[in-house]
Amino acid sequence: MALDLEAIYTDLHRHPELSFQETRTAGVVGAHLTALGIPFEAGIGRTGIAATLANGDGPVVWLRADMDALPVEERTGLPYASTARGVDPAGNDVPVMHACGHDMHTTALLGALERLAATREEWSGTVVGVFQPAEELGAGSRAMLGDGLLRRVPHPDIVLGQHITALPAGVVGMRPGTQMTASDGLTVTLYGRGGHGSRPHATIDPVVMAAATIMRLQTLVAREVDPRETAVVTVGSVHSGLKHNIIPAEATLQLSLRYTDDEARERMLGRVERVVRGEAAAAGAEREPSIVIDHTLPPTINDPVSEARTADAFRRAFGEQAVTDPGLFTGSEDVSWFARDAGVPLVFWFWGGLDHDVYATALAAGTVDRDIPTIHSPLFAPVLHPTIERGVANLVVAAREWLA
Repeated sequence: MALDLEAIYTDLHRHPELSFQETRTAGVVGAHLTALGIPFEAGIGRTGIAATLANGDGPVVWLRADMDALPVEERTGLPYASTARGVDPAGNDVPVMHACGHDMHTTALLGALERLAATREEWSGTVVGVFQPAEELGAGSRAMLGDGLLRRVPHPDIVLGQHITALPAGVVGMRPGTQMTASDGLTVTLYGRGGHGSRPHATIDPVVMAAATIMRLQTLVAREVDPRETAVVTVGSVHSGLKHNIIPAEATLQLSLRYTDDEARERMLGRVERVVRGEAAAAGAEREPSIVIDHTLPPTINDPVSEARTADAFRRAFGEQAVTDPGLFTGSEDVSWFARDAGVPLVFWFWGGLDHDVYATALAAGTVDRDIPTIHSPLFAPVLHPTIERGVANLVVAAREWLA
């Protein structure tokens, strides 16, 4: 019996799970792989799955999809909208939503494995379907690799992956070289001296220190990065204090930094450290601030030769106009670790999930940024069809291009 991909997608969308908590999702994936007769290993990197579809001699192609969701409260109004809640790594009760489309990624990979299994007479080689946890933490691929993924499944000749995005359904966006930026997540702790709000002179206020640090950090890109380069500094979280009249002893900032290469990374990390320590010194802090790198994601770099070959396969399958260069994305991914650790090429692309008429109207009005919800928005909602079908077809066409 053929998989009901729409039902799989809406079920996954209704039941999102946070990073490294994808136990139900992994169970759904495992049940469908069992029904298809495709052997797999579960529990790799805690909740990851690797399915191996062996079909004689030939290249080994890895197809990767991520499975985790985000702490976002859904506002799409869809009949299958998520009302799920979860517990984040800090122990907070949070709403959960597939606001980044990983439910679509998982569905498409299941559909691709089903189609490849049904057409074994047309190709030879081995396809490994990698269902990865915790992409949103930037930790899932490293967890699977650290758990012996490269020993447990056939070594790849190429790694292929895709991501849903705010393009018209049916459009594939890809480019040679750097497709997505590198990023680091930092936690900065500023140490002051707490006290009563009525006696600020007897304290060293970390809230003011944090405010000055945030404002100074915003000058790094504006005044210290060549305008021809790409860099982002975002302070996404600020926490300090519990009451109106208490000057706290600490303030914590969470930063997201993005850049296109390792040299730019080293420069920006040095600048951030300089600003953080400088503002602490200017405030008279009696203890050096703490700067912790929580995660590091490398740039997502498409091997130029492999990207060109895969893009040509898409054009032959879907038409010349179906493939576009979307430009550099300043989001980041951890898919690169699979190809880097294996020492093989990576090809990663985006595929559209938006209604053509809605997108065309916004484009004509110049209101795409305002009217088209993007990933991580509580309003992000790809249309089901033909998004599901094209997600499956993309993976099948790309895999067949590299299989014998």
